[in-house]
Amino acid sequence: MATSTRSFSSTPNLAARAKQAKTSDPRVNLIRYHMQHPKTPRPLKFSRMRALRHWTIHRAWMLARRKATEAQEAELIRMHQSMHRACEELRNFDAPGKKDSGRLYRIAMEKKGIFGHGGVPIEYARPQTDTPAREAWNHGWTR
Repeated sequence: MATSTRSFSSTPNLAARAKQAKTSDPRVNLIRYHMQHPKTPRPLKFSRMRALRHWTIHRAWMLARRKATEAQEAELIRMHQSMHRACEELRNFDAPGKKDSGRLYRIAMEKKGIFGHGGVPIEYARPQTDTPAREAWNHGWTR
């Protein structure tokens, strides 16, 4: 009893190879040509001391950038907490159990007239999507 093996592909091997060779992208070939061209200069190599200086400066810059970002975030958090405390004060201003309790909070949260006549809230100006686009990059676009 002989066992036969079948490939998973429904197309013959030679047809699949010919199709694969035909579909090479000319942009990839152009990039490959320029990267591997004999007149392309080799990448720079730093000496040990220059690499150390470069690394030190780079790390210092990243540290300074991180400190600035953290300061901005701390300021935004402080402002948000301040607004939250003010809204809570408005909400708890009236005695609980009354019919109009929280009236000032509701008035403060209304958005009447702040977008102009017939205006649209900024949240609705552009669609907010959590899913990626159907076509991530338009490769055929030219100026």
